[in-house]
Amino acid sequence: MAALLGAALHAHAAGPAAPAAVIGSLPRDVQRALAGSGLPLASFGLYVQPVDGRDPVATLNAESPYVLASTAKIVTSLAALDLLGPQYRWRTHAYATGPVYLGRLQGDLIIAGGGNARLSSAELLGWMRRMREQGLAEIGGDILIDRSAFALTDEDHRHTPVPGAGRPHHVWPGALTLDEGVLHVRLQSRSDGPRQPAADVQTVPPLDGVPMLVKVSSGNACSAQARWTAGNGAPAQLVVEGRWAPRCGARDLMLVAPPEVDVMPNAVVGLWREAGGVLHGRVREIDLSRRSRDGDRLPVPEAGGEPLSPWSTHVSEPLPVLLRDMNKRSNNLAARHLMLSMARGFPLKPASLPAAQSRVLGWLERQGLAAGDLTLENGSGLSREERGKPRALVQLLLNAWRSREWPTFIDSLPVAGVDGTLQHRLQRGLAAGRAYLKTGTLLDTRALAGYVQGASGRLYAVAALVNHPEAARGTPALDALIEWVARNG
Repeated sequence: MAALLGAALHAHAAGPAAPAAVIGSLPRDVQRALAGSGLPLASFGLYVQPVDGRDPVATLNAESPYVLASTAKIVTSLAALDLLGPQYRWRTHAYATGPVYLGRLQGDLIIAGGGNARLSSAELLGWMRRMREQGLAEIGGDILIDRSAFALTDEDHRHTPVPGAGRPHHVWPGALTLDEGVLHVRLQSRSDGPRQPAADVQTVPPLDGVPMLVKVSSGNACSAQARWTAGNGAPAQLVVEGRWAPRCGARDLMLVAPPEVDVMPNAVVGLWREAGGVLHGRVREIDLSRRSRDGDRLPVPEAGGEPLSPWSTHVSEPLPVLLRDMNKRSNNLAARHLMLSMARGFPLKPASLPAAQSRVLGWLERQGLAAGDLTLENGSGLSREERGKPRALVQLLLNAWRSREWPTFIDSLPVAGVDGTLQHRLQRGLAAGRAYLKTGTLLDTRALAGYVQGASGRLYAVAALVNHPEAARGTPALDALIEWVARNG
């Protein structure tokens, strides 16, 4: 990273160098790789330009819009760094609606979600323990959970996959979400005898009041599944079944709750009790945005109309931490939360997707991009409505290089052959350790976009996309382009 920053700063000082040699609009190595894919050239969109130069060194279909897949997260990242700032944090507030006397809250405790995509069970448990240390031992009323910070409709999910058992990375956003919306079912082998269960089973977060049926028997296999059963008016039940040998040790099964199962109330009760707290009431949903005439959700009004101060607040880590997680792991939920967080007025007003889209569109216009250059829907790349022209994506990367937040942005990108979604890719050539690229993958899309440092030390902005039902066949061609830049740049 330090070497790359040094090369970039040197380019700033030294001015433009001579452009790399190209044959036509594409280098021969890349032409051969494209031909070898067997895909039509119209499937590919490519654009490469030195960050300190005015002209591209390789182009193909640069003005055609392509499905971006997760390279859309580049747009989301750069807009957020500019609109929110690198010090931005998400806040989850707790409000006491009555006095706390001798450790007992004589009223309800409101937990108002603030859109923190990275809030974990461990963090919520730690926050509740701090509330205990502050003197809160019992809640005489209810725990009221507010998720009104995001005002989403079914239409907002129309172009994204439905979350399911095999697709935990497709979880939809929620203003109060734990563990990225995924339930972890933890199995631990036991060897207490044939009459004992083959494995201890726990859930993270703990689900107070949710019945769990464990049908895990001993055997030679390490095979278990977890599933929900619900319907016909019966309460939801978690079923864990399979065979688990003593040698299997510990393992987590990841599970997404079906739409009819809301695990959050049970998780909140379970964590509060694990923290040593007592709840005399129950957990209920509340919509703070309906308490005010103008639809604002914060500040929370007291019974007399005066604003209620938070009794305690959980503050997330700053934006760059989320960006690293979002881009290195291609975290879709983080991207969708970040997109919504850019809605004007958030978090005092509920964030709608149209409001977030409008603000990002205005930002793109200020970046010098024209209508249709880049289109963002939810910011994650899961939607095929998120499209962009290779030239426009590079133009955005060039603008980013000139901004003061560029080091933060590039630090969030996967590094070829080193980490993130590129850890096992581009390992053997000159691009290893020198290419900082966001990947993008859908069934019909493969994409790379970011920066590559050439052998000369010169830095290049790159966008390379392929849209085709057999897009995976184009991956070697995209990698060949990156290697060519690293070798000849």
